Amino acid sequence: MDETLLRSIEKALEENDLAALDKIAVPKYRVINKKEDYRSALMLSAHNLKHLLKIPSLDAECIMLNLEDGVSKEQKPFALALCAIFLSHYKECDKKLVVRVNALDEGGYDEITYLNQFMPDAIRVPKIKTPKEVESILHLLKDEIELHLSIETCEAWANLASLKVDKRVKAFYLGVLDLFADMRIPQSQIQRDNHTFLYMLSHFLVTCKAIHVKPVSFVYQDFKNLDEFKLWLEMEKSMGFDAKGCISPSQVTLVNEVFKDEIAEIERAKVIVKLFEMNRDLGITGFVDDEYGFIDEPIYKGALAVLKDKDL
Repeated sequence: MDETLLRSIEKALEENDLAALDKIAVPKYRVINKKEDYRSALMLSAHNLKHLLKIPSLDAECIMLNLEDGVSKEQKPFALALCAIFLSHYKECDKKLVVRVNALDEGGYDEITYLNQFMPDAIRVPKIKTPKEVESILHLLKDEIELHLSIETCEAWANLASLKVDKRVKAFYLGVLDLFADMRIPQSQIQRDNHTFLYMLSHFLVTCKAIHVKPVSFVYQDFKNLDEFKLWLEMEKSMGFDAKGCISPSQVTLVNEVFKDEIAEIERAKVIVKLFEMNRDLGITGFVDDEYGFIDEPIYKGALAVLKDKDL
């Protein structure tokens, strides 16, 4: 970031001068990052200038600019202005820049209206409940901007499949702490061997896949316990997850490592597609290959799905 601009931001923050900060926030054209294959979604508090300045050096593939929890009521207007400034600064970013606004009845609608002009890659809305609320957000939101939803209320869980009211709804984030509190389920049940929690993870994953929404698994709060975190990741990967929320750079490193692209799987899918299409042109839709075994239409469709999921 330009030193002059940085000094102006620092001065405005030191003097608690919101008007000066707002003047710096000038909307500029942004190239929207439409990638959906991000693995790590790292939460950054948007009021923390030091953290925002680290965005280029972070390994996270998705950056969650947070205006909600962890930002005091007094700091929220400053966080919003800083968020706008950094969106304008990163006209094109290899990381997906998502803004987590406040709940709709706590300023979320106004924040979405304001952020429209700064074109974040996506808006994430917490405490969502009904398809009608989703429709009201999409009515406000610019067409180019994706909508991501936090699943953390009883109503959202009950309405999970019906929350995909438009193709712009691209991702769901599982907010287990709020969800368990709302359901009055003890948080002690968030264990890898707990049947209730495993059911909830499975239901969330399968429902998201069925409605073509990206499922992002829950944030593991004990960020220093990386050994246990890795066990969670390996289990979630075996279930079919490929993305997880993070609250520390060390978590990001592990997520990217465990959820790394399976090159062999991609190459296998490419070969199967090529072999099937070659044989199909000869009128053969079921055959045995020495290396890949029996290949028929369901196997072919599965390979196509792998390549589509990886945007290939």
